[in-house]
Amino acid sequence: MSPLSKPRAATRALQHIILLSLLLPCLPQPLPAPSPSPTPALPSLPLSPFNERLDAAYIAFQAWKHVITEDPKNLTADWCGPFVCNYTGVFCAAAPDDPCILTVAGVDLNHGRIAGVLTDHLGLLADLAVLHLNSNRFHGTLPTSMQHMRLLFELDVSNNLLSGAFPSFLTSLPSLKYLDLRFNDFDGELPDAVFGRQLSLDALFANDNRFNVSLASGSLTNSTASVIVLANTKLAGCLPPSIGDMADTLVELILLNTSISSCIPPEIGKLKKLKVLDLSHNEFAGELPESIGDMESLEVINVGYNMLSGAVPETICLLPNLKNLTVVGNYFCEEPVSCLHVPRRDDRMNCIPDWPHQRSHEQCIAFEHRPPVHCGADGCILPPP
Repeated sequence: MSPLSKPRAATRALQHIILLSLLLPCLPQPLPAPSPSPTPALPSLPLSPFNERLDAAYIAFQAWKHVITEDPKNLTADWCGPFVCNYTGVFCAAAPDDPCILTVAGVDLNHGRIAGVLTDHLGLLADLAVLHLNSNRFHGTLPTSMQHMRLLFELDVSNNLLSGAFPSFLTSLPSLKYLDLRFNDFDGELPDAVFGRQLSLDALFANDNRFNVSLASGSLTNSTASVIVLANTKLAGCLPPSIGDMADTLVELILLNTSISSCIPPEIGKLKKLKVLDLSHNEFAGELPESIGDMESLEVINVGYNMLSGAVPETICLLPNLKNLTVVGNYFCEEPVSCLHVPRRDDRMNCIPDWPHQRSHEQCIAFEHRPPVHCGADGCILPPP
């Protein structure tokens, strides 16, 4: 090979490299990889009607049906087979502690007129949040097995034939907020814990049983409930000044026909959220506190059929939301003209001069000759000196 052949070969190689670099941009490029398409969400599957909790519920409902003696509306006629979520009055939902498990969350047999008892097997419904059984004919008492219903939020067994002492286990149910026992035949002491802040009820209906309640312990005014109805229940003691401690929560207080012999403490005026106050058919005496005129939310006040006297405070009649003023059957001697503008007013059987439908002159004179009422710091009526 001549000495000139190596430079020529190197020159050709360089020319090939330059030519290749010029051609590369013109060659077809590989297409970019396609971006991955989003994975379609799987359709949510219905929860299985078969699990241990529903198996336990099946046992509970079958045991309950076995002790039902009358069912005039046939509400439990379809309580057959393992599919308890299809039973009339039974409501299922995902379990709070496991959304993948179906469980019985509510039972509603209101107004069924069902007769029978409440079986111990009800305690197997451990996830129950709502139990509505009002207006039936269940007798006996609430089974202690219900203490296992730690999620129970509403319990309504009103208007039945239930009896016995107050079911003490109810005060240990951590989720209970609504308790309705009215129109049964329960008796004995209503325990202080019912009004305690540990139970922390929002609504208590215990009226029209044979309960006794002591006001001396002050437990009533510890309650955080917005509604307390104790009508036709025997209350022992006086309405305490600590009633004002319920100002943050109390909206309705019904104490009619509870045998209270007491003054009405002026601290009641602190209840600025209260809408309904019924103290009728008792033995309240003294004057109606002027401070009630501070209860700006008050819509209904009923102090009828007591031993109240003096003047009806004008501040009460000027309350902006007052719709019903009932002072019938007392010994008031004066009522402001502004009270005439209250939409519903009943002031009969008092001692208001020149007012229609009042007590006889003899009755009013006899009342005036009684010793004046003096109220103690505890709200009680002091004995005459």
